Amino acid sequence: MDVRKYILSGLRKHLWSCNSGIGGVSLGNAMLLQTFRRNSTALRCKNRLQSKFSRCSKHGSLRTITSDYPSSTNIHNHVQLLGSLYPRDDYTNVTSKILSKVGKNLHNQKYHPLWLIKERIKDHFYKEYVGRFGNPLFSVFDNLSPVVTTEQNFDRLLIPLDHPSRKKGDNYYLNRYHMLRAHTSAHQWDLMNSGLDAFLAVGDVYRRDEIDRSHYPAFHQMEGVCLFSNHTLFAEVECKDSCHLFENGFRTTNKQESHTLEAVKLVEFRLKQTLSKLIAHLFGEAGAHNKIGWAFGLGLERLAMILYGIPDIRLFWSENELFLKQFQVADINQQITFQPLSKYPCLTNDISFWLPEEGYSENDFYDLVRSIGGDLVEKVTLVDQFKHPKTQKTSHCYRIVYRHMERTLSQMEINVLHKNIEQSAVQELGVEGRF
Repeated sequence: MDVRKYILSGLRKHLWSCNSGIGGVSLGNAMLLQTFRRNSTALRCKNRLQSKFSRCSKHGSLRTITSDYPSSTNIHNHVQLLGSLYPRDDYTNVTSKILSKVGKNLHNQKYHPLWLIKERIKDHFYKEYVGRFGNPLFSVFDNLSPVVTTEQNFDRLLIPLDHPSRKKGDNYYLNRYHMLRAHTSAHQWDLMNSGLDAFLAVGDVYRRDEIDRSHYPAFHQMEGVCLFSNHTLFAEVECKDSCHLFENGFRTTNKQESHTLEAVKLVEFRLKQTLSKLIAHLFGEAGAHNKIGWAFGLGLERLAMILYGIPDIRLFWSENELFLKQFQVADINQQITFQPLSKYPCLTNDISFWLPEEGYSENDFYDLVRSIGGDLVEKVTLVDQFKHPKTQKTSHCYRIVYRHMERTLSQMEINVLHKNIEQSAVQELGVEGRF
């Protein structure tokens, strides 16, 4: 479920909350950003401001990052990442494999296909949306730290405490208070609270997911946000003096209780118009105060796969010159058709086991397979499951497809790798092997 539908902006500028707690292109719905009223959460945050301010600011979302620091998950019970140490606790589930991706910044590597997509979108917004003096209306942030607080990733987007998007099975937690961002929406509150009305935020995001050629636990998003005051939204409306952003009304299927219907419909139109122009540009014709606005999120990998014909999401992490040199073009808008690398044969092995009585998560198994098999694993599929009529135990059988992007694998080396996965599944997940 797209958590963006829970976004509610309009946070008062004096309120500082420090309570720590894609399929294809995700266009999202119009996000109605309204005035945030004081509530018990805000009051609790105010009381704890002094004790937690240093921790929130130290790991704030506006800190830039580098890849000069080593990553580790076992340094005196701490996770070391980007020069900082995070105490491990019962929430820590990030793996060394995932930490090795942090700081790669593929979207900032010149001539990488994700860089090309980012630059094309940025170029479009710079040219399409300008102020009276020719200056770009949208600010662009592409070097924000992927380490955020759970407050930034969830609470500031008004995601309920019991919402399934918070589950450990879907996210990478450094500890109970810090995590690798699951979406670039984690930066919305900070950027809006800094006074920005229009911005793009780009970066790597991390989610525990299934394994196939279109899913990867580390991928890249671009967030777009635009806020409107009463004057700017209704500037071109004939009866603008009688139009308002807010009202004390009722929540319906079309709007929230504090928004007027005319404001909602106009913001929806603006969002649709913005996205339609952006898609036409790419593919051709085929917490603000007293403001309202829209927000969208784009998956850069999915756009690049469609635009350039890249068949496998793992290729974006390849350092093979045969892949990278195809995108070294003089003009970022130049048409590129990806030429596939040599197609090496796949090898397939199955693994079956009885599940423990409780505590098993498919994403835990997928993470284990990724940690051991790395990018040699092309796909993992649950092909069979059944419950024993007498013991009531549940059995899962997964099919693992192995394929190297640059050479032919031997059955012998895959057998060693597969055996390691079997043993680790028993030791770490508590399953009972049927192999």
